[in-house]
Amino acid sequence: MSTRDLTELMDSIAGRTDELVALTQDLIRFPTVNPPGEAYRPCAEYIGDRLRKRGFQVEYVRAVGAPGDSDQYPRVNVIARREGSRPGPCVHFNSHIDVVETGSGWTVDPFGGEVKDGKVYGRGACDMKGGLASSIIAVEALIDSGLDLPGALEISGTVDEESGGYGGVAYLAERGWFSKPRVDHVIIPEPLNVDRVCIGHRGVWWAEIETKGRIAHGSMPFLGDSAIRHMGAVMQSFEDKLYPAMALRRSDMPVVPEGARQSTMNINSIHGGQGEEFEGLPAPCVADSSRMIIDRRFLIEESLEDVRGEVVALLDELAATRPEFKYHIKDLFQVAPSMADRDGPVASVTARAVETVLGRKAQFVCSPGTYDQKHIDRIGKLKDCIAYGPGVLDMAHQPDEWVGIDDMVSAAQVMARAAYGLLHGER
Repeated sequence: MSTRDLTELMDSIAGRTDELVALTQDLIRFPTVNPPGEAYRPCAEYIGDRLRKRGFQVEYVRAVGAPGDSDQYPRVNVIARREGSRPGPCVHFNSHIDVVETGSGWTVDPFGGEVKDGKVYGRGACDMKGGLASSIIAVEALIDSGLDLPGALEISGTVDEESGGYGGVAYLAERGWFSKPRVDHVIIPEPLNVDRVCIGHRGVWWAEIETKGRIAHGSMPFLGDSAIRHMGAVMQSFEDKLYPAMALRRSDMPVVPEGARQSTMNINSIHGGQGEEFEGLPAPCVADSSRMIIDRRFLIEESLEDVRGEVVALLDELAATRPEFKYHIKDLFQVAPSMADRDGPVASVTARAVETVLGRKAQFVCSPGTYDQKHIDRIGKLKDCIAYGPGVLDMAHQPDEWVGIDDMVSAAQVMARAAYGLLHGER
C-alpha cells in the first residue's frame, strides 16, 4: 500500500467517526443479556442487514441443541462474507454480541448508548460492541477505498461468549466455519487496549466440590456431622497450602495485568445448609451438604491434569486425616491455555499496523481470562488468531461501562491496515 493510499484510508475512517459512534449506540441498544440470551436474533439481523447492503453474503446459523438454546431464546449467529477481486486468503473479524447482566451502580441508562466526554456508555460498549462496530467500519472503509482486495473478508456476530461460547464460536467451529481452507486469519476485537496485540490466554478449570455430613438437631450437633465445618477445613487447606504454592508459579506468557502472571484461584461461591431463598427463621439442623464452586486459572506451563490433581490430593489428604470427611468433586468446565505465534502473520501484521497508526510499538500480551480464541484454536485447528480491539479491559462488566471514541477510530484504522496486509500475504 502506498503512503498516499494509506493516508486516504486513514482519513476515510476518521471521517466516519459519527457513523462509528451511531453504529456503536445502535448495537448497545439491543439488550443482548446472557443469560438468558435476550435479543440475539434482532441484533444479528441488524448486523446482517447492514452488511448485505455492502455486498456481503449473509447467513444466520442457530445453534440448535446448544446450552440455553430454545424457541424463546434462540442462539442465532450471523456470518457475512464478501469475496474479493481474485482468489486469496480470508480475513475474519469475529465479535460476540452477548453481554453480561447490568448489575447495580449505574448512573446512565445501561442500554441507552449515551455519549459524553468522548466516550460511548452502555453495557457491552467496551466488551465488545465498540470493537464490533470498529471492525465493520474498518471493512466498509477498505471496500470503499477502491484498493485491490483479493481473497475474502468475513465478519461474524456470535453469541454466548460470556457463558463459554458453546452456542456461538464453538458450535460454528465444529461445523467448519473457523477452519482452513475457509478462513486463514482471525482477529477478535476484544477490549485489550488499542496498542496491544493479544496472542492468547491462560487456562481455566471450574469445579464443584461437595463435602458430605449427617443431619441432626442443631441443639445436639454432636449427634450429626457438619458438612460446613468440613468445608471450612477445605478452605483452610487451600489457604495453608494451595494459595502459597500458586503464588510461587510465574509464567513466561505475557499475561496482563501483572498479578495474572501467576496461577490464581477464585472461590466463586459457597453454599451449605438451609437454602438462601428461604425468608423465615431457619430450622435447627446440622448441614449434611456444603458445596463450593472454584474457578482455577492456570498457566501454559501447567497441565490440566496437574492442576486438578493438586486439588484432589488436598481433598484426599483431608479424607485420610480428618474424621468422617467425605467429598465429591465434579468438573464443570475446562479450557487449555492458548497462545498464537507472535511472529505469525496475523500477530505480526497487526502489530505493524498498530505502530503505523499510533506511532508506537505494539505490546504483545495474553489475557488473564479466556475468550473465543480457545474454540478457534482447539476445535477449528486454526492457530493464526489474535484478539485486538478498542476498550480498556478493566471496564468490562463494570457499571457505567464505556469505550473511548478516539480508541474506536484508531482500532478501526489498525484493523483496516492489518486486513489489507493479510489479504496481500504480508508477514
